Amino acid sequence: MARVVLSLPRLTVPAMLSATAWQVGESAVLVVMGLAIDRALATGDTGQLVLWLAVLVALYVLLTAAARLTNRLNAHVIQLLQHRLRATLSTGVLHPGGGAVRAPDAAVVSVMTNDVARLANAGLLVVLPIARITAIGFIAVSLLMMYWPLGIMVLLGAPAAVWSMGLLSERLSRDTRAYQDLLAGTVGRATDLVGGYRVIKGVRAEAEATRRYRQASLETLAGARRNAGLLGRFLVGSGLVTGVFVATVTGLAGWFAVNGRLSIGGLITAVGLTQALLPQMQAIAGVSIPNLAGARASAARILDVLGDSRTTPAPSRRVPDVSGPDTGVLDVELPGASIRVEPGELVGVRADDRTAARLADALLNPHREPGNDIDVRLGGRPARELAPADYPRRVTVAPHRATLFTGTIRDNLTTPVSRPELLDDAVRAAACEDFAADLDRPVGENGNRLSGGQRQRVALARALATGAPLLVLHDPTTAVDPVTEQTIAERLAAIRTGRSTLLITSSPALLSRCDRVVDLRQDTPAPGRTAS
Repeated sequence: MARVVLSLPRLTVPAMLSATAWQVGESAVLVVMGLAIDRALATGDTGQLVLWLAVLVALYVLLTAAARLTNRLNAHVIQLLQHRLRATLSTGVLHPGGGAVRAPDAAVVSVMTNDVARLANAGLLVVLPIARITAIGFIAVSLLMMYWPLGIMVLLGAPAAVWSMGLLSERLSRDTRAYQDLLAGTVGRATDLVGGYRVIKGVRAEAEATRRYRQASLETLAGARRNAGLLGRFLVGSGLVTGVFVATVTGLAGWFAVNGRLSIGGLITAVGLTQALLPQMQAIAGVSIPNLAGARASAARILDVLGDSRTTPAPSRRVPDVSGPDTGVLDVELPGASIRVEPGELVGVRADDRTAARLADALLNPHREPGNDIDVRLGGRPARELAPADYPRRVTVAPHRATLFTGTIRDNLTTPVSRPELLDDAVRAAACEDFAADLDRPVGENGNRLSGGQRQRVALARALATGAPLLVLHDPTTAVDPVTEQTIAERLAAIRTGRSTLLITSSPALLSRCDRVVDLRQDTPAPGRTAS
């Protein structure tokens, strides 16, 4: 957390200086008022009155400008820290150490939002708390100059009060971490529920998924109530500490004034400065310390995510040679069935939604944990034994979900592995010519300017434009009309001539164009040239 707090000195140092001027300026107003009373009102000196009024005006202008600058710099610091933290997390999650590919945990969504925001707010811990502590020091020095017992009491009592509030916050800090873990788990479960709803519906598990989410949500609600209760007790305790301290100092100032040890102006200044202690200490107790507690918990969670990504072990075994003549042969073993794709073949797979989703996931991420019942082999060798960066160079998997990026159609078709000479053929093979005559047409955020079928066709064209030696397509035409689907089926084989293709679909039009069809449903005959 210290690295984050101290990572932007070019912004936080000016912000700290302006915040110090702001907070000390507010306390200095009380000193100037006391001097004006003693030297102008009490003596009736008009010149002194004008002078001190001018000083007050200048002081208000200074502290107002400092406050505006502090708020602007603080907002800039928070936004920049959030951006850097999210960029670091994205790199760590999407490109983990060792080159191993691992599906991000859905709880990363909570870390990217809630935890990043809390830790970014910790950047203010070098700005406002330091400024408030400096203001407390200014108040103590001012009281020392007026009457030293009051200054000594503030110098000794204020640190003791802040230390006691820090002790009160320890349990709150621990519980905040536990609550944030519960919240992240619930957010992750909700993300998984939405992202995998198609599979859940396919296996008719909606009721069980709802029950599990409701249970996690109730546990998080209980955690939120417990955390709110601890926060409330902390605020009550810290308020009691600060209230007793300020009341003691104020009472002593009044007693010294009654005994003639303080002038009228001195009494007003002492009481005002003592009252100024209250908001400073309350801000430290009610804002800075809870902010620190939340930031510490969030920093631990972010380090957990980064630690998981950086310590993901690369395969320890020797990477085998896959340069032999059978490199292009893909074998997939499932319980009770097998799929084989020879070089240059277009093989169709007909399966129910659940099996199709599991098959596509196994092909997309063969470096999964052992124990799964789908085994993927490339060139006769287990795919999990290949280097993590080697498998995607040989096998391209286009998932069912069509994800587009903000930009133009060309931006979405052009990827680091796209082949420019295949771009026009890919657009035609995916039947995109009716809306993609201009490849520089914007698609909007997440492709929201295109229909569902158009988005799916652009995603198909993007996959075809890679010219991958072995391409896996999962339900690439579920959102298009039958006429367009038939057009795609007629053109697909031509663009994939000489390259291997595995087509996971239940579309009769697409299956009818395959060289072979593997039927995993075994309920009705599958269309195609040859069934196996």
